[in-house]
Order: sequence, then structure tokens, then C-alpha cells
Amino acid sequence: MTHFDGTKVILDASEYPTHWYNIQADMKTLPPPPISAATGKPAKPEELAKIFPMALLQQEMTQERWIEIPEAVQEFYRLWRPSPLFRARRLEQLLDTPAEIWYKYEGVSPAGSHKLNTAIAQAYYNKEEGIENLVTETGAGQWGTALSIAAAFLGMKCTVYMVKISYNQKPYRRLLMESYGATVYASPTARTAAGRAILAEDPDSPGSLGIAISEAVEEALNRDDTNYALGSVLNHVLLHQTVIGLEAKKQLAAVDRYPDVVLASCGGGSNFGGIAFPFVQDILSGKAQPRVLAIEPEACPTLTQGAFAFDFGDTVGMTPIMQMYTLGHSYVPASIHAGGLRYHGDSPLVSQLYHDQVIGARAYGQTQVFQAALQFAKTEGILPAPESAHAIRGAIDEALAAREAGDRRIILFNLSGHGHFDLAAYDDYLTGRMKDVAFDPSWTEESLKQLPKVER
Repeated sequence: MTHFDGTKVILDASEYPTHWYNIQADMKTLPPPPISAATGKPAKPEELAKIFPMALLQQEMTQERWIEIPEAVQEFYRLWRPSPLFRARRLEQLLDTPAEIWYKYEGVSPAGSHKLNTAIAQAYYNKEEGIENLVTETGAGQWGTALSIAAAFLGMKCTVYMVKISYNQKPYRRLLMESYGATVYASPTARTAAGRAILAEDPDSPGSLGIAISEAVEEALNRDDTNYALGSVLNHVLLHQTVIGLEAKKQLAAVDRYPDVVLASCGGGSNFGGIAFPFVQDILSGKAQPRVLAIEPEACPTLTQGAFAFDFGDTVGMTPIMQMYTLGHSYVPASIHAGGLRYHGDSPLVSQLYHDQVIGARAYGQTQVFQAALQFAKTEGILPAPESAHAIRGAIDEALAAREAGDRRIILFNLSGHGHFDLAAYDDYLTGRMKDVAFDPSWTEESLKQLPKVER
């Protein structure tokens, strides 16, 4: 029986999700298929099979609504799932708001974030097809940590290209990955042609997720025993994360609640899609109309300032071309502390929903975000990751708006991970060294001129 002690809701074992939810089954307009950079035509499965297992490619393309979670993956999930749903009563009291604030806490996973939900699944499907090595990129290190753990669980090797600015800012995140057996490089490196090209232009490049993706994909393409794993953006990644929202729906129903507002931070889209898509299903079916908001950094405002266009997922142009909101694949975001949100593009699924005005988006500066993070830590006791704190900022603003309006809206957000390895960021905020980075649209003008030409 589902348990609620007045603060947290824990699902009974009989309520665990056994299937992932595929939003493609319910969307009115689907994103166009990825375009091959080589042919300019829709990418064929055999092209993508050079770096992905066929099982994941099938999940990428299917419009089947429910995808069964393999029992082996469910067993791994039981190490930390279901994650708790909390009511933030002390934060409500601090804000003196009539709103109810609920948060789903994914920091209870061994990786300290939601990323393990898809890392386990991706490692499992690769292992089933005989792949021995996985290679990936990581920004803040949450995804790299998750894939390192998944590879260790399944007896695989893991290589991580970590964005250089994060590699330097977060040494303990790197050490955590190495503790699980991963090999970690500061990207851009001289190991790959993509990295060497970037360094030739800018020897002091801070790196970006787009650059790190280029390096990881290049390594996967050049090795038969190695596949590439991506922690966000792609359809199958967001699919695996829907266990978050599916659990949250059941937990809220157990206490007779349904959200008026659903929020999550958004970089590539996995955290946002994970909690939001099961509620977006209700919007698409006409069952309910919650406001669903993606929260992003002002320094990298992909949805709120980007162009809805076809673009590469990486910097060099090695990945297929996808339709998404983008700041341009050559754009290198400012070196803010929310490294996991420093991505030039966004998930095609999230982008299409935003374009169709099914969901909304909001952007914040990093000092606003850290102010909210400390308010949350001092009331709820959890120090959030800088990425996750964007959702907290959004939730606090919704609660303050409810106070002004005098309404008792129910707010749900995803607290996607803890910030125990982000203390250098908090030190910068507490000592006044942290500054906001104003976004200048002219920064992206040259980058957007380099968008690939795609015939519709």
C-alpha cells in the first residue's frame, strides 16, 4: 500500500512502473526523422546502427505508446526506485504561500541524479548486442557518473569526454567516474580529429557539450567494439526517464492531488521530459490542462531565444541533423556553473511541443537560481545541483505568484539531483564571485548562419 507520512509519499512495490511511456503515440505533430549529414535524406537504421544498438533505434522511432521495461532493468531500478515524492512544507511556510509545493527527488539514485534511469537501460541493450565499450560526453558530470556506474554494473568499459570547464570546476565528479572504472578526458582533447580542430582555432577553448559529443561519436565510429551513449536529447533517452512522471502521477493520486503546474530544468530535455511527458499526455488527450514549464539558463536560452530549425546535435557536424530549437551548433555557451544545461540545442520532442505551444519555457540568471537553491537547502535540507535549482527557482516564483493571486495552486517540480559535488559553485555564489551572464542574441548570429541546408 502506498505510504504517506504527511511529508513524503512512497509507492508500494505493486505500483512500480513496468513500462515506459512513449509520447510519440499521442503527439499531434511528430518531429521529422533525423537527416543523414552524408546523404541529406532521412537517416537509415543501418547508418545509425554504427553507434547505437538496434533495440534503442527501434525505441527511437516507434509510435507504440507503452514500451515494456526489461526485467533485468527493473531489477537495477529497484536499487533506488521508486524515488520519493516530497511536499515542501517548510519552503511553503517560508514563502507564506497558499500554494502546495511538491517535488520528486531523483538524487536518491547511486549516481545522485535522474541520469541512471536511462544509463542502465542503454548499457543493458548494448550488452545484449555484444558491445563491450561505451563512450559518451558529460557536462557537469551527472551523466558521465551514471554511465560509469551502469557500465560497472554490467561489466563494460566506459570512456567519458568531460567538458573542460566542468572538468576543471568539478574534480570530485571526475574522481567519482574514475572510481567506478571510467576513463575521463577533458574535452576538447588532442585524441580526436574533432578535438584537434577545435584546439587549432582556440587553444584555450572551455569546451561545450556539442564539442564533447563530436569527440565521443568519432571514437565510437572508429571502433567496432564501441557504441556511443547519449544522456539526453534523443527520443529513447526521454522515454526511459518517464518512470519519474509515471511514479509522480501515482504518488499524487494517492494523496488526492493533481498538479496545476509542472516544472523541470531543461538543457537537452531528459529531466524535463521525464517528469513532464506523462502529464503532457493528459493535455494531448484533453483529460487535464496543467501548465508545463521548461526552465533554462539565461546564458544558454535554447527554447526562449533559439531558432526552430534543422541542426547538428554536435559541434563538428558528425551527428544526424534534427529539427529542434537551437542556438547554432557552433555556439559555445558561457561558462556558467550549470554545466549540464550548456547545450546549444534541445530534444526534438520537447522542441516540437514548445513550437506547438503545448508547453512553455522560462529562463533565469544563475544568481537568481543559486538564491533559490539556498532557500530550498535551508528549509528542505537538500543542497540541489545547479541544474536542478533552476526548477526550484521556477517553483518558488509560481508559489509567490499564488500568494499574490490568493490561489492554492499545486506545484510539482523535479529535483533531478543533489549538489554535493558542486560546492565550488556554491563557494563562488557565497563569496560574491558569481556573476550573471546576459545573453546577447548577436552572439548566435554567426552560429545560426552555419545551420545545415535541408530540403523539406
